[in-house]
Amino acid sequence: MAGESGVTASAWTGVVLAGGHSSRMGRDKAYLHWRGQPLIEHMQALLTAAGASQVLVSGPYPQYGAVADVAAGLGPVGGLISIAAAAPDGLLVIVPVDMPRLTPALLRNLAAAPDAACTCYAGHVLPLRLRLERRSRDVLDGLRSAARSGRSLRALHAALGGTEMALTGHAAGELENCNTPEQWQEISR
Repeated sequence: MAGESGVTASAWTGVVLAGGHSSRMGRDKAYLHWRGQPLIEHMQALLTAAGASQVLVSGPYPQYGAVADVAAGLGPVGGLISIAAAAPDGLLVIVPVDMPRLTPALLRNLAAAPDAACTCYAGHVLPLRLRLERRSRDVLDGLRSAARSGRSLRALHAALGGTEMALTGHAAGELENCNTPEQWQEISR
């Protein structure tokens, strides 16, 4: 079904944000193994299984065809700015590299959400559904120069008048991410 922008839920691009420093983890999270493969590959496969027509990766991973950050030190917003510079207008479903319990069903549900500029699940900024167009690009450009405290995906969501979707049942457990070795051990059980 097409929304007001004419983008159908079946025509969307998956994005894996993988450009962080993994400083709290102490090693690169993208290469942590989840069910026999690096997290970066797991997240790419997850987006494909959910219906992404293509998957883009942000960060320093040329072996995965990744889009390197155009400006260092901007966090997830920097990764998204870099992706936006390399991608055409359209619907993006964005995931972090460190959320291995996500399921294709949860991502399909987000991709098929009613058309809005920006949508996430209640209480969680990622995964994020973003309609990439002139307005969202302008907001991203503005965030590039914002103070660090105002440069976040939450700020992007707020600036675009983003909507939230309710989580049902056990879905909140699918949105756990791992930033520390302790969180990784817990998620890996």
